[in-house]
Amino acid sequence: MSMLKSILSPNSCAECRVCCGFTRGDVWEIPLIYGENSAEVTQMLGAKLIPRGKEFVFDMDFSKGAISYCPALSENGCMLGNLKPFDCAVWPFRVNSVGGMRVITVSPVCETVYSLPLKTLAEFVRKDGFSQMLFDEADKHPDIVKPYIKGYPILDVEI
Repeated sequence: MSMLKSILSPNSCAECRVCCGFTRGDVWEIPLIYGENSAEVTQMLGAKLIPRGKEFVFDMDFSKGAISYCPALSENGCMLGNLKPFDCAVWPFRVNSVGGMRVITVSPVCETVYSLPLKTLAEFVRKDGFSQMLFDEADKHPDIVKPYIKGYPILDVEI
């Protein structure tokens, strides 16, 4: 998503990579691989996928420690190119469900983006149709909508 480059540099992501590591407690956060991409992703990486709803996620290996990193993560970043999961492409923004409504939030885990003023983040998600693109993707793939986490700033609400 080149749209994010105005607020999140590729270098910041490359240095951090916190969004590519998962603990047993946050496996629900593992990005979805859409069904139409699952065979190609499996062939490309040789990684095992397991079903989650109508989509798939990587079967994470926790045998080597408390944190398991995405099998698509390399020294040069994500190896999936145009098959990169949507969740990853728009991180740290996400579609959440709260009180029966869908909202756009930002994860505090991404310190670079989260450190920006909330007004800047709200303006960012509303410009150029970014929020609408997130909501449209959630229409096509409802499993990307995650439950709201208390404390995550709500930047936009679907009308």
